[in-house]
Amino acid sequence: MVKKILKSLREFKRPTIWTLIFIIGEAIIETFIPFTTAELVNAINAGTNMTNLLKIGGMLVAMALLSLACGAAAGFTCSKASSGLARNLRSDMFANIQRFSFENVDKFSSASLVTRMTTDVTNVQMSYMMIIRMAIRSPLIFLFSIIMAFYMGGALAASFVVVIPIMIFTLIMIAKKAMPAFKRVFKKYDKLNESIEENVRGMRVVKGFSREEYEKEKFNAAAEDIRVDFVKAERIVAINQPVMQVCLYLNMVVILALGSYIVITTHGLDINVGQISAMLTYGVQILMALMMISMLYVMITMSAESARRISEVLDEEPALKNPENPITEVADGSVDFENVSFKYSSTANKYALENVNLHIKSGMTVGIIGGTGSSKSTLVQLIPRLYDVTEGSVKVGGRDVREYDMEALRDSVAMVLQKNVLFEGSIEDNLRWGNPDATDEEIMEVCKLAQAHGFIDSIPNKHIEQGGANVSGGQKQRLCIARALLKKPKILILDDSTSAVDMKTDAMIRAGLKQYIPETTKFIIAQRIASVQDADMIIVLDNGKIEKVGKHDELLASSQIYREVYEQQTRGGDSDEE
Repeated sequence: MVKKILKSLREFKRPTIWTLIFIIGEAIIETFIPFTTAELVNAINAGTNMTNLLKIGGMLVAMALLSLACGAAAGFTCSKASSGLARNLRSDMFANIQRFSFENVDKFSSASLVTRMTTDVTNVQMSYMMIIRMAIRSPLIFLFSIIMAFYMGGALAASFVVVIPIMIFTLIMIAKKAMPAFKRVFKKYDKLNESIEENVRGMRVVKGFSREEYEKEKFNAAAEDIRVDFVKAERIVAINQPVMQVCLYLNMVVILALGSYIVITTHGLDINVGQISAMLTYGVQILMALMMISMLYVMITMSAESARRISEVLDEEPALKNPENPITEVADGSVDFENVSFKYSSTANKYALENVNLHIKSGMTVGIIGGTGSSKSTLVQLIPRLYDVTEGSVKVGGRDVREYDMEALRDSVAMVLQKNVLFEGSIEDNLRWGNPDATDEEIMEVCKLAQAHGFIDSIPNKHIEQGGANVSGGQKQRLCIARALLKKPKILILDDSTSAVDMKTDAMIRAGLKQYIPETTKFIIAQRIASVQDADMIIVLDNGKIEKVGKHDELLASSQIYREVYEQQTRGGDSDEE
């Protein structure tokens, strides 16, 4: 796990190394300052001349300034290294997420991925910053101070032998109790973020049903649950500080009491005032170093779970992969389903699609009709290989989709969903997702074909707000159709993508498609018979199985499902929403 995280360090290895060098220099200087201070105390006690005092004092000032410089430089390089690691971790995670299939995303959930890329990375960043500073500085000061303490104080330094095991035992017990609590907290963070994401996306529904109070209560309960767990974890961690403080002050009392007794009884022959001064300073340094190590240990305990969660994302292999020698050119828009069956999970009891056989020539217009849950969207998602079939094969251009380079395959397929996404920015930037090199004339042409040109000028600054909040459902669908047309794909999939426009506009869009991309194979999933009745082929799905295939007149005569839908719509009219 650690090796996986450190791979993201890359160009920030040099600041890390410089941090270690500066820290080592600071630790060495800090250790010699008490020794020099003891010399100064002894010199004053002996009544030395001013020249010698200034010499020793000057050495102390120089050492302090040099230590300060090393510490400041280490702080700069450390922050650069840790923030760089965080940046690279987020970039590496995001890059791997872009390779995920729908199956991988479903495994983690979008809210959990957001938490891992924000809160978890921040925890690892803070931990790394402490590690490269404190994990070197504190052990070095601890080691050097013990050596100097025994050198300066002899048997008086034995008090550390009693104190140090107590502190180490406390650290181990804290980590053992705190780790499970922190694991629970991070899992609940995911649930809290999921609640926020769900609420924001469904804000119109929440307000429509006046459920604001209910949502607030639900959120407050989740937040309170996290607070309670965090209090439990922090309460365990908080024990560390008082234990360390008690050890520190007890050690100082012992050194002062025994040291003073030895000085008085031996008249300063076995140990002198300067040595007691140095011992007190070394005692503080030793125990402060242990306190810093304990803080570091606690931080690592907290961030270990974050590091594990980050590693899970970095280690996750996409469920869909390119073959060894992929095909990079799609010959045409012909599509063949051969004995296709599909289920979303290997453990699922029921197939979403079962025994599908279809042969569609390039350039055909194919309508797909079926009730809710009949797997209409699932059928077309197999074409650009958003999922892999469980059994059988899907062919595009005469070749199995699993033989293609996925980017090349998906570049040849354009999908327009009922709830498509527009990104914050200009309309042109959104449309150029279909073709980054499109000219203004091409953009205007596809907007006219998608019947989007009439309202574009009315949008302030032609700017799309986040989530397309400043355009209606029908306007959003038409812009998404224009974006897909700009791609000039070999296969165009319209997944109920004209549900928010009126029948006249729908007919004009379909006419535009025939004119603009006559050789493109077009799949139109629709609830309205009028949207597909002119298609070359209409597929009627029922519970994941093909009920009938044919043209409009043929299906009126042979398909009971199709005929019932047609009669309901022609008899009761069509209720469209703008």
